[in-house]
Parts: sequence; structure tokens; C-alpha cells
Amino acid sequence: MRILFVADVIGSPGRKVAKGLLRLLRAEHAVDAVVLNGENSAGGFGITPDAVTEFFGMGVDVITTGNHIWDKREILPVLDREPRLLRPANFPRVNPGHGVTSVEIGGVRLAVVNLQGRVYMTPIDDPFRMADEIVTELTETADVIVVDFHAEATSEKQSMGYWLDGRVSAVVGTHTHVQTADERILPGGTAYITDLGLTGSLGGVIGMKLEASLQRQLTQAKGDRMQPADTELHLQGALVDVDEETGRARSITRISVPFERVAEAPGSV
Repeated sequence: MRILFVADVIGSPGRKVAKGLLRLLRAEHAVDAVVLNGENSAGGFGITPDAVTEFFGMGVDVITTGNHIWDKREILPVLDREPRLLRPANFPRVNPGHGVTSVEIGGVRLAVVNLQGRVYMTPIDDPFRMADEIVTELTETADVIVVDFHAEATSEKQSMGYWLDGRVSAVVGTHTHVQTADERILPGGTAYITDLGLTGSLGGVIGMKLEASLQRQLTQAKGDRMQPADTELHLQGALVDVDEETGRARSITRISVPFERVAEAPGSV
């Protein structure tokens, strides 16, 4: 099974990139399943019901999120009725939505788990104990288990990778929007990368327009509203090849594809 993980989609530029390049990448890499982080897809903050529909229309199989999942109130009812849209599982259980889902792809049962870190982030329930609880249950029903760990600290992400090594097929980090170069197979057979990066503009600061970002750094005041940048558009993420018989990853490949390659997509003019 080949799984394409798409890094945090930033606003309408990111949605445009995903829509334009997913078909190309599916064909080029014989992708079986797409897991996309969409928590910044609505103007850079949150996700809307329309964006959820748009992503599924592109062929995305599961949408993961993170701390910005609560930014758009209209998404809350969708969290309960759409099991393929996830929010971090370690938010208190009173919140709407699900932190894990399973989909069948070509006869293979793929489980996707969404967790959020606590270091330098809002204090929530322990992601490590929650991971234990979820993975123990999934072992009885899933052939392949993958985890999107939405976290700030590199140390916390690496710790989660080793904590789940040998028990899941992949642990991929999201949230910082800066792609790391540490993709590897851990000793127990789990594919790992600290951060997938972003899908949107590499010409700004973590996907947002440069001017507002610089203003905040120089003045230490909130300043103008942050808005998604629209230059140097890329789709970033990772492609993981998993042996569905053993659940062990065969390989992980970091990707960063410029939007200009959309002209090569099947059916493009």
C-alpha cells in the first residue's frame, strides 16, 4: 500500500495546489490512499464544510486537522457526521468528532489516527497514553495504522515516533509548516518524519504573507491580519510504502512538488 501524506494546506492557494497536483501524484507514484491535513485550509485558520467537500472531491481519503479545528464554528456538526474528517483524539471526549477512522482501500483496512502535542501548545489530554489506547484497539481490526501527530516541539514528535515504533506503519508530524529532512524507517519498521511541511506558498512565512509576519516580529504587536501567501506554490508531504501483510514500512520519500508541474497532470490542457 502506498500512502501519500499531504502537508498542512494553507488557504485557497493551498487548496488550488492540492486540486491541481493530486491527480498527477496519484498517477506518478501509484498512490493507493491520500491523507491530507486541512486544518489551515480556510483562510489559513480552520476548515469549512465546503473545503471538506472539495477535498473529498479531489480523491482525498482522510482529512486530519489540529489545534485550528475549532476556528470555524460551522464545521462542528460535520465533525460528528463525517467519520473521515478527524480532529485530534486527545481533546476531551465531550468535544464533537472523532480522532481515528478506518477506511478500506483495495481490501486493505487502513486506520488513520490524529493526535496533538502538548509542548508549547494548549494543554490537553496525554497523547502518548491516548496513542496506546487507540493502537491497542486497532491492532485487532486494522491492517495498516498511520498517525498524524500535530505538534510544535521536535522532541515531542520524535518521542512519539519511537513510542509507536513497531506498532504502527507511519508517524508523520504536522503543524510547524516547515518540512524537515529527517525522513527514515525507525528500527521497528515505522516510517517517520518530524514535519511534512506545507501545501501552499513557500514565498512567505509558514505559508502566510511576508509583510504581516515581519510586522509582528519587528513591532511585537498583533498588527495586520495574517493572510495566506500565493507565491512559490508547492505541495509538500511524504510518500510511504507499506507492506500490508506485516504493517511495516518499506520506504518513506519526502516530496516537495512545485505547482508548475500541474501542466503534466493527466487530462490537463
